[in-house]
Amino acid sequence: MSETQGEYLCLHEFVKAAKRKLNGNIWDYLVGATETETTLKRNRLAIDSVALRPRVLNNVEKVDTSVEFLGHRIALPVILAPVGSLESFHPEGGAAVARGAGEFGVPYMLSSVSQPGLEETAQAGKGPKIFQLYVRGDRAWSDAIAERAIAAGYDAFCITVDTAHYSRRERDIAKRFVKTWRAANTGMEWQAALSWADIAHFKAKHKIPLILKGIGTAEDALIALDHGVEFVYVSNHGGRQLDGGRGSLDVVPEVVEALSGRAKVIVDGSFSRGTDLVKALALGADYVGLGRLYLYGLAAEGSAGVHRVLELLQDETIRALGLTGVTEFAGLQRGHIHMNAPMVTLPHVHSAFPLIGEGY
Repeated sequence: MSETQGEYLCLHEFVKAAKRKLNGNIWDYLVGATETETTLKRNRLAIDSVALRPRVLNNVEKVDTSVEFLGHRIALPVILAPVGSLESFHPEGGAAVARGAGEFGVPYMLSSVSQPGLEETAQAGKGPKIFQLYVRGDRAWSDAIAERAIAAGYDAFCITVDTAHYSRRERDIAKRFVKTWRAANTGMEWQAALSWADIAHFKAKHKIPLILKGIGTAEDALIALDHGVEFVYVSNHGGRQLDGGRGSLDVVPEVVEALSGRAKVIVDGSFSRGTDLVKALALGADYVGLGRLYLYGLAAEGSAGVHRVLELLQDETIRALGLTGVTEFAGLQRGHIHMNAPMVTLPHVHSAFPLIGEGY
């Protein structure tokens, strides 16, 4: 049970608290995306256009939200996604996230551009952990980081593959705001030159499960599978990279069909409620990445806020599974899903929380 249980009773209360505590530039970094922010909105559109088909008169007195992840039993099928400069949201940065995730019982991914760094963050938490890399050097440079991650006990390694060019984030440009961590970030030419040959090299050299984050098509999912990748991570970087793309959940069915269970599927992109998790797993995803959602908790209350966000999400999920008519995620089927449902809310970064707009 988190320290903030009595203070926060709804997820949207964390959104409001985070906005109060963050300066305007960091708030825009949290909620913003690229250019017209179309991809960001389509992430939410994709989720909201899926409706649930509940089944009744099943015994759902006891609902279990836990699933397996690399030999661990985790409390929810979620992974806290990698975010750059976690220290911008809370002074303890990745260490606070590691503690909150570990105490609740879900994995986290540490970004290579977040502090306090690989080893220190690993020591701060317990439970499963993943290290995510932005490539900023040659193969020897990447190999050295992978070896450090293995030595520090990370359960898997993630390479982000959708950042060959840094996007135009116009909230920052219009205010002439240059992120300090972005200004200090050199070597992006190595990310632009990254190829499948580098993935083959990694798999041949390192004995750690590999995740490729930023897959957006069945075609690339199959190439990843051919290279021995264990996890295909469907993501458009929260709408922060290519504008005009598809919503992440719209991509999941074709990736799941192509992989046919031969690799695990992670998806992120605007997942904010317990019903969102049910939809993603009913469509065949194995895990859901959370980004902005846990950052609201981090900004508001540090590790206790991360923990409480996950508690509230689990409570929503228990009710969503039970009302759908199943007692665990393994009971979900495509028959629980209705596609192309009419929209009732205009998609927006916070459209999952309409009460904010009503002043609650």
